[in-house]
Amino acid sequence: MHASILSQYGLDSSNCSISVFGNGLINQTWKIVCDESEWLLQRINHEIFRRPEDIMDNCRLLSAFFKANHPGYLFVAPVDTMQGQNFVRQQGDGDYYYRLFPFIKNSYSCNEVNRPALAYEAARQFGKFTRLLSSFDPSQLHTTLPGFHNLTLRYQQFETAIKEGNKQRIARSSDMISFLKSLHGIVEIFEKMNSLSFIRLRVTHHDAKINNVLFDRNTDKGLCVIDLDTVMSGYFISDVGDMLRTYLSPVSEEIRDFSRIEIREEYFREIARGYLGEMRKELSEDESSYFVYAGKFAIYMQALRFLTDHLNNDFYYQTKYADHNLIRAGNQVVLLKKYTEKEAKLNEILKSLP
Repeated sequence: MHASILSQYGLDSSNCSISVFGNGLINQTWKIVCDESEWLLQRINHEIFRRPEDIMDNCRLLSAFFKANHPGYLFVAPVDTMQGQNFVRQQGDGDYYYRLFPFIKNSYSCNEVNRPALAYEAARQFGKFTRLLSSFDPSQLHTTLPGFHNLTLRYQQFETAIKEGNKQRIARSSDMISFLKSLHGIVEIFEKMNSLSFIRLRVTHHDAKINNVLFDRNTDKGLCVIDLDTVMSGYFISDVGDMLRTYLSPVSEEIRDFSRIEIREEYFREIARGYLGEMRKELSEDESSYFVYAGKFAIYMQALRFLTDHLNNDFYYQTKYADHNLIRAGNQVVLLKKYTEKEAKLNEILKSLP
């Protein structure tokens, strides 16, 4: 399999070592070493991304923009085949899509935000990515995951699951359902944002987790953002919200011991400092007023998605034990409560930044 794909890039697999790389949950990735050159080969999960061609067309458009306007920026673009395409489509039992990336030497990615400096560097990279693309028309980009960060849609799916989902699970989740319904005001704020002319659509990453940033192995400085499958037109709150949801607590949504969940104020400060250091001139004052709201938006949306999937018998997220998605939802509910308790303090921190 690898031989026929690599040959389209002019690589002889008999001279290459091939090994599984990383622990990604969506796409499969292999590291390819040929003589002195290193590459990453990746198969796109077309069960999640129904139109891989759209992802690759987005990459082509963004790569061309960076080359023309910001040639010094490290944009890890997929390599073209000898036929001039930036992906390989392999037909067999089904259609599979592969792309090849150069491996960035002396770089690393991580899965845990264990010091404030990492939060700062990651936030700076996501802010820089959107800032450098400020003159790029986001409507040119394909929507690779329709409705991905549409909170109105996620709430509608939640309501449908309450009506049509697993009756036993609905009954056992009644307290959590009531709590999430009581916070519908978060949805109303999102819907208000959609009608405000000063809230701009921008090129947004939509998956601003720490493992989507490359860091310099020698200095720990951020190099660039990676994994561009979800780059689409969107609001800045999507990336800021993702960072606040996943960087502020020392534990992830997988933790069952909810007592370990907390909001680390120093990490909030560094996220804000890093992101706004790049984006402050791009965001209007009115837009910036939604910075803290972005955390509630993202945490609430993820709680809805986990509980909706639980009520729908775990259709979307992979689970490892009974009630896994219910635990994940409960984890996010606790995170949301603790975030809301600190909302006033977080706004104070935001206002104190130079």
